[in-house]
Amino acid sequence: MNPVEVGTPISIGDVARVARDGAPVVLADAARPRITASRQYIEQIVADHRTVYGVTTGFGKLSHVRIAPEDVRQLQRNLIVSHAMGVGAPLATDVVRAMLLLRAQSLAFGYSGARLEVIELLLGMLSAGVHPVIPSQGSVGASGDLAPLAHMALAVIGEGPVEYRGDVIPAAQALADAGLTPLVLEAKEGLALINGTQAMTAIGALVVHDAQRLATAADIAAAMSLEALRGTRAPFDLRVAMIRPHPGAAVTAGNVLAVSADSPIHASHADCDRIQDAYSLRCVPQVHGASRDALQHVADVISREINAVTDNPLVFADDDTVISAGNFHGQPIAVAMDYAKIAIAELANIAERRVEHMLDPAVSGLPAFLARQGGLHSGLMISQYTAASLVSENKVLAHPASVDSIPTSANQEDHVSMGTTSARQCAMILENARWVIAIEVINAVQALDFHHPLQPGPGVGAAVRAVRSVVPPLDADRLMTGDLTAVRELVVSGLLQDAVETAVGPLR
Repeated sequence: MNPVEVGTPISIGDVARVARDGAPVVLADAARPRITASRQYIEQIVADHRTVYGVTTGFGKLSHVRIAPEDVRQLQRNLIVSHAMGVGAPLATDVVRAMLLLRAQSLAFGYSGARLEVIELLLGMLSAGVHPVIPSQGSVGASGDLAPLAHMALAVIGEGPVEYRGDVIPAAQALADAGLTPLVLEAKEGLALINGTQAMTAIGALVVHDAQRLATAADIAAAMSLEALRGTRAPFDLRVAMIRPHPGAAVTAGNVLAVSADSPIHASHADCDRIQDAYSLRCVPQVHGASRDALQHVADVISREINAVTDNPLVFADDDTVISAGNFHGQPIAVAMDYAKIAIAELANIAERRVEHMLDPAVSGLPAFLARQGGLHSGLMISQYTAASLVSENKVLAHPASVDSIPTSANQEDHVSMGTTSARQCAMILENARWVIAIEVINAVQALDFHHPLQPGPGVGAAVRAVRSVVPPLDADRLMTGDLTAVRELVVSGLLQDAVETAVGPLR
């Protein structure tokens, strides 16, 4: 597997490869002189007894307090231990790994004044699988993700718990077992480790990576429902998208056309008297497409952020300048993740409507709730209840976190982003949406069974076979939890998309 080079531009895909697939990470040779020059400049500031925020002063509202040279190391350790006050369930391992990568990436551009050793230890922890236990709650998103990053930084100084080889153990023990040595932080290094947006950006990068995959799964599910409900393919004609040129609409229309092509079921009702389908079928390109376009915008924002320096103060060694500014403020990510929340929630929202249509005999022309013997059996009745619950929950979670702000640090930090809240909520919405798409898929497959002997086209047929390989037909009521979980795994893993693409070629 090709290594990811820290200190050079990396992609959202690179973040996912490191976070989930264990892709190797290396520090780019070109980054080393930048890092060294930045560090030497900080050391000169200390030697010259200059007053620079966070280097020779306290933090936040305490920035007016001058720190003696002999207390500089203690200042940095105190910063880490005092700020590690997060609460809540720990962040998932892939998010923690993404945070380690992104913090190293930001420091490696050479504007933070951290030593090479700090970056190398972060990368060493990644390579060895030493994962700090980081509580998920406690960040207001400015000055960056202080509490989560402080919990990450505890491991750098050999303190706090970490997950290592499946067990939660003290960081000092895990580092020793991995052949790594904790650091005594020098001037500015504690601040450099925690002043940034890496928690919200790590969550955001992984969410948008997965959400873009889910958008294609949603297109496949919609194509399946279109056949199951004997809908028309006419609204997906690419000429429609051409004269309202939103790129996402054209992508979705093309996907649905490809997946639903050459269908005997579609051919069987070509001359029926139905003029228009319900919006949840007819407007799939416009709704899914809008979500796609929103997610692409969010991906652009996240791509910039993972290659950004989000520290404060910023060290411009070549210009003999240190600038206190606001690159730690999470507002760009907060607003983008709120946008992503809406985009993902809408994929689930419209999918739930298609589920309802398949279960309602007055609309579908199929047996009520897709039950073989309705009354004695309830079929998939409750699947729509579950989908409705998840969609309703998403509407609450989609309320924008970025419009909130609570002043902190005695009003010195008087506007904050709540970006990590937005990112966490987006991850919850994504998980709910995955279940709703899985529910649509399982309903569509059951509905298509009732069209026998007519068979779906190659694309939808491939999706049906993939589902039937893990879920048998619902001939009588049974416990469905395992079936739903199996179909969700097909959606999340990409195996459903792989099966369809084998039949019809690449989707977008």
